[in-house]
Amino acid sequence: MKAPRIGFAGMTHLGLNSGAAAAARGFETVCFDVDQARIALLERGELPVIEPGLPELVAAHRNRLIFSADPAALASCEIIYIAPDVPTDDHGRSDLAPLDALLRVVDGAARKDAVLVILSQVPPGFTRARIRPGRQLYYQVETLIFGRAVERAMHPERFIVGCPDPAQALPPSYAAFLETFGCPILSMRFESAELAKISINLCLVASVSVANALADLCQRIDADWGEIAPALKLDRRIGPFAYLAPGLGLAGGNLERDLATVLNLSWETGSDAGVVSAFVQDSRCRRDWTLRTLHREVFAGTPAAKLGILGLAYKEDTHSTKNSPALALIEHLGPWRLALYDPVVPATAVRHPAATAASSALGAADGVDALVIMTPWAEFRALDPADLAHRMAGRTIIDPYRVLDGRAAALAGLDHHTLGRPPLLAMDAANA
Repeated sequence: MKAPRIGFAGMTHLGLNSGAAAAARGFETVCFDVDQARIALLERGELPVIEPGLPELVAAHRNRLIFSADPAALASCEIIYIAPDVPTDDHGRSDLAPLDALLRVVDGAARKDAVLVILSQVPPGFTRARIRPGRQLYYQVETLIFGRAVERAMHPERFIVGCPDPAQALPPSYAAFLETFGCPILSMRFESAELAKISINLCLVASVSVANALADLCQRIDADWGEIAPALKLDRRIGPFAYLAPGLGLAGGNLERDLATVLNLSWETGSDAGVVSAFVQDSRCRRDWTLRTLHREVFAGTPAAKLGILGLAYKEDTHSTKNSPALALIEHLGPWRLALYDPVVPATAVRHPAATAASSALGAADGVDALVIMTPWAEFRALDPADLAHRMAGRTIIDPYRVLDGRAAALAGLDHHTLGRPPLLAMDAANA
């Protein structure tokens, strides 16, 4: 059978990474977006998203990628994924109107026997409500991760496919495309697949919440969560890939959306989601850890302190600031002077009356009373605490993600505060 031509509609993070992976697997791939300016950028080799390895993947397989803002380009595709990123508001509610609008465009342009696949994350019931006679429609769970999207798109753990009737075989062209990736294919009813994505994320939330709660306890009883987590990963019931790193609450939008979806469905159906409500409350509490530490360790003694903030993106290897802990912190730092630096997010993304942009990570440390590392970029891990100590006016490092070596920081004369362990103080290091 001739390899099918694949279409991806929506050239934001999900669609672009997935389309590039299809081309890398040897398929001619049409990458469509209604935004002509975005398509013009792609045709010039300028990518609208930040993702490690994506520029190289697109460049290596450019001969199989067709970028177009003309819906007619989709008419040659046997399989078309509808794959725009779905925006969420501050309460985790999804705006599905742009997805619906794009689905209508694709439906009107696709040939009658084409297989349409919704790849964007949607709430249970969404896909079945959009079935129409004569059109093959499926839902496929996306499992990309910001910062690791190329790896996840190229080497998926499994495919979860929502079907109108899971007892029926998938269309041959669709099955052939999925089989190329060499991973299990799990077919199930639409609603199960839509809820499977949410279930995956809620298990992740549970791990994060447990790690946060116990890391907080470690700080109070002189234990070290960094010593405990490796022991848990050796337990077969938990596993080596368990997400056990404490953090500053949930960010990025996707996890918050899934929590909101479950809470709304539980309210509508009368089911008990008390544990999910607890996850939401826990996330809100953890987000304020940095601010509480600043007030206790810095502002109490230096009311007019100047701060250096390293990192504005919600996590490393992405330009996304959706629900960024850094931006949430900065909203509460109105009276204080700030020096801001992020490798990809410009300081102009922040609205603050006394914030200035630093040209480098070390530049953000110049003359500050405290340095706060809010995104665990690899660039920050390479910083030498001795260089920071030389530049800073104060002695306080607040480093929730353990980007720096705390012992090296203390030996350099800095007080190092992190999640999951009591602070390592310069005074104690000098006396050791």
